[in-house]
Amino acid sequence: MTEFEDLLLKAGLSVPDAAKLLDYSEGHIYRFKSGKEHPREGVLELLRMKVAARAPDAGDCPDFTFIDLFAGIGGLRRAMESAGGRCVFTSEWDKYAQQTYLANYPDNRPVAGDIRQVEAKDIPPHDVLVAGFPCQPFSIAGVSKKNALGRAHGFEDETQGTLFFDVLRILKHHRPAAFMLENVKNLTSHDKGRTFEVIRRKLTEDLGYTLHYRILDAGHFVPQHRERIVLVGFRDKVKFTWDDLSLPAYGGRRMNAVLHPENGTEAPEGHFTLGPDAEVSEKYTLTDKLWAYLQSYAAKHKAKGNGFGFGLVNGQSIARTLSARYYKDGSEILVDRGPGRNPRRLTPRECARLMGYGDNFRIPVSDTQAYKQFGNSVAVPVFAEVARIMRPHILEIMAKPAPKRKKRG
Repeated sequence: MTEFEDLLLKAGLSVPDAAKLLDYSEGHIYRFKSGKEHPREGVLELLRMKVAARAPDAGDCPDFTFIDLFAGIGGLRRAMESAGGRCVFTSEWDKYAQQTYLANYPDNRPVAGDIRQVEAKDIPPHDVLVAGFPCQPFSIAGVSKKNALGRAHGFEDETQGTLFFDVLRILKHHRPAAFMLENVKNLTSHDKGRTFEVIRRKLTEDLGYTLHYRILDAGHFVPQHRERIVLVGFRDKVKFTWDDLSLPAYGGRRMNAVLHPENGTEAPEGHFTLGPDAEVSEKYTLTDKLWAYLQSYAAKHKAKGNGFGFGLVNGQSIARTLSARYYKDGSEILVDRGPGRNPRRLTPRECARLMGYGDNFRIPVSDTQAYKQFGNSVAVPVFAEVARIMRPHILEIMAKPAPKRKKRG
């Protein structure tokens, strides 16, 4: 990555934004990004000033600090920041997610890549660990068998080689006051419950954290049926209870809060919406061929008694779960455009709204990458509410000296 491209990302500037700011053509900006041409030092200095202006004030005193692992585009970060936290370390391996992250969070520090390559001691001290860790299969082979094979057991047993192991080793090294982990709803039933039992035992019996977990549906906050499990843990015993959650009525928000109004009440944005009325670009409308295929596919499975098929929404709907595969055909959430008109996909901006990101959230990547990123993201308001009820307990534990762990025999 060239310095110019790095500065663009940290300044949160798109190519059109940069062209306007720097008084160059977009072609010049692309050549500067690729390194085919080198900008003048004055151009780089102007971008450095833009980055510095966006950076948080180092003198600000956060209520607590946290690290953001498997960060994606920072949904859990936004949740923790809303509760008064400051992020001091980020890890995300996908280069496109890194681009979106850097465009939205001006930290003046790099995003670490593969967390497996980062030593726990090289991660700054922190009060809370947050992670949307991928769920990989865990081994549950017996210790005796592992001894016979010369494989590790004890703390490393059952999780070595999985990304959850990296969460464990960082928790073990730093002993933060709390953690918040997110995963798919069926984590508790994966491998007949054995995977979750390993997770529970490692966090509680091996590391000594108290564990609280609950499945939450984003439909309380956004017009989308999206169930995820959240695991909250504390280093000390506290009076944490899920009863403190304040959940709005399910379905209180509908798709009309997400969809582009197409009546001129919002400004057009890039290639998402065009013209004086900011109408959705025709590029998002399904072709005749794709629409015919989806209807045929749905009819075939309906005849077999299956529930597979597309999901059609209007302004009063609650959408199905947005997935990372949305870029393929958009079939789970298609916007009804009226009789005789093919439906359309959501725009990336509408996906951002559906996940609880404000319209100031920058989308610097292609539509394909944006769909993947929002489909993999958490619904921000859900986890902001969890962070809110965690906050007093985090501060309570921080006020105490950290207990020393006893060595196990």
